[in-house]
Amino acid sequence: MSPQEQQHSRGYSVPTGRPYALKELQAGLGALGDQVKDLYDGAHPSEYEGVADALYAAFRTAAGLAPAKSYTGCPDHPNGALDPEAPEGWGRCLLCNDRRRLGQRSQGVRSTAAAAEQRRLGYPVPPGPYTLAVLHQHLRTIEERRFHLGISSPDAEFVRIADDLHRAFIVARELSRPRNASGCSEHPGAPIDPDAPPGEACIFCAGRRRRAQRSPQTPEMLPRIRRGERRGLLRRFERPPG
Repeated sequence: MSPQEQQHSRGYSVPTGRPYALKELQAGLGALGDQVKDLYDGAHPSEYEGVADALYAAFRTAAGLAPAKSYTGCPDHPNGALDPEAPEGWGRCLLCNDRRRLGQRSQGVRSTAAAAEQRRLGYPVPPGPYTLAVLHQHLRTIEERRFHLGISSPDAEFVRIADDLHRAFIVARELSRPRNASGCSEHPGAPIDPDAPPGEACIFCAGRRRRAQRSPQTPEMLPRIRRGERRGLLRRFERPPG
């Protein structure tokens, strides 16, 4: 008898708190559809803020339903540093990846290409660009997983929906950031100067250029007072006697 058959023969016990958390997750994802359907291409970033908040709340609920994730996914260094450029097929542990890179260099083997999808704190971060179409794509995947999710679903299903919710949250969060309407890389959310030429509409940079173009004025120097002399000052009030 296989281990899975032995587990089913002994009976299945629902983890404590799963029914309530699953009901909360289902309700949150159901209300999310009403918020997303009102979005359109070119919508203001503030319209994505509520969607990003709802996705993050659903992600936290799904992450609580899933088993606790290791910080790196490495059995030797579960709380070690993350590798920001982990090659495809490798783990996320920076210590183990550096060890593998040193071994490849000593053998003259080139390192493989980096993975297309990074992972932050054990959860996936999709690559850009972030658009409404990409958000809809992630939400369709979440809806399909949600439809088959139940109290007795295996832990792997909760891990997958938590990963998908984190991807959708990252996309919605980036869409909720201020757009670079001024075209300035230094001040992406700056107001637009209506009098500035095209490509130089950042009001902060335009003010800096105007200040630099002004002719410097020579400061007025007060006459030097010799030692022993007193500067004649105009007093507003008479000095009190005595």
